[in-house]
Amino acid sequence: MVTTDNLHVESLDILPNPTTVKSSLPLSEPLEDQITSSRRAIEAILDRKDPRKLVIVGPCAAYDPEATIEYARKLASLAKRVQESMLIVMRVYFEKPRTTTGWKGLINDPRLDDSFHVEEGLYVARRLLISVAELGLPIATEALDPIVPQYIGDLISWTAIGARTVESQTHREMASGLSSPVGFKNGTDGNITIAINGITSAAQPHRFLGINQHGQCCVVQTRGNPYGHIVLRGGKAPNYDAASVSETARLMVKHGARPNIVIDCSHGNSNKDHTRQAAVFNDVLDQIVGGTNSIVGWMLESNLKEGRQDLGKAPLTRGVSITDACISFEDTESLILAAHERLQASQGVTVVSCCA
Repeated sequence: MVTTDNLHVESLDILPNPTTVKSSLPLSEPLEDQITSSRRAIEAILDRKDPRKLVIVGPCAAYDPEATIEYARKLASLAKRVQESMLIVMRVYFEKPRTTTGWKGLINDPRLDDSFHVEEGLYVARRLLISVAELGLPIATEALDPIVPQYIGDLISWTAIGARTVESQTHREMASGLSSPVGFKNGTDGNITIAINGITSAAQPHRFLGINQHGQCCVVQTRGNPYGHIVLRGGKAPNYDAASVSETARLMVKHGARPNIVIDCSHGNSNKDHTRQAAVFNDVLDQIVGGTNSIVGWMLESNLKEGRQDLGKAPLTRGVSITDACISFEDTESLILAAHERLQASQGVTVVSCCA
């Protein structure tokens, strides 16, 4: 029989639907309340009702659940120490957009061996998110595949739309229906306007094709997401400096978006050198303390240990990134504690050293 469909498709494997996965790994009522509360806290920061700053921090990609939980325990302890000046949100990224090829993340390839057991990855991801949430941490992730949020979106407090997908209509539509605030990164070349367009588009209602909790194809109708904001991540040149921040705020106001800016200390802003993240972080801290109100927080790529390693070339070292190079937790802790003291001092609060 002659067919014209799916000529380049080798197989179609049926996945468990979101209801099945969630029934196996349900959210407790206290966790639901905690996640709702953390989303409201982020919204309050974006609304300028909460004077604290966001710090979205953690591994470039979660690839080892046990190491990720170890990192989360350390971060949860740190978060309590700085909670008066900062809201710490942990990066738990499962989907990695690739420029060409490479490991696509824990959901896509949970065994790290190109076996692509996506059905297993969905359970692994949800189990890990619950474990992190149980430590009291709000969770950030990047939304890449438009179906995945139906499986894990109830656990997420902050979502990123990445530099490679920020111009995509599909991702703007998805963002309009997400339950969390959404940060839109500028394009890989540094283009800011496409991110601002993404923010304004996602704030509007949309209708698009998707799935429901039972895995049925449907037309999704959204209300629009009013908590879109920009993440400056650099491009051909860094864009964390005061002039770039001021111009970004001006353009956001011009296009009807609130001037809420998060600075990504990695990627183009660090010239892909993880050791420069600290310099970017501190420059941004100087701007905040100096009165720049448009900056609402930072993003840091951080792991148990600094640097990166190649997947498949040698036995993996626990706590070292297999994607972008990260700073160590110890260096992260030092940066955040020092920033906490400066932020409190700038607000006229008597600071007792947290490092004594």
